[in-house]
Amino acid sequence: MDNQNFFSVDRLVDFGLGMTMAQQMVGMMNQYMQQMYLPGSIQSMSRSMSQIFYLAIDGQQVGPLNESELSRLIMKKKVNKDTLAWMPGMAAWQSVEQVPAILKIVALTPPPLNV
Repeated sequence: MDNQNFFSVDRLVDFGLGMTMAQQMVGMMNQYMQQMYLPGSIQSMSRSMSQIFYLAIDGQQVGPLNESELSRLIMKKKVNKDTLAWMPGMAAWQSVEQVPAILKIVALTPPPLNV
């Protein structure tokens, strides 16, 4: 059998091993890139690390808060667009309406149930 033929068994095995290695490398790169934190960027919602937030409510610093705790405060109307917020990576406190990560949580928080 001619080993230079594309369809030879040796060439097909080489091709299969090469594809398997490439798929594993791409999978590892995607996993590491999803875990990477870039300050100022909007992160994917499926991110494994939870963000932490600090708020200024009634003149007091509240936090660290995770996303679900922040959502509860939003539902209780303790947080509005002028509430000051800070999270790791930010240089200074900013109003909630200027923090994209918090605006995402505001958009995903259901309104209070009025029964």
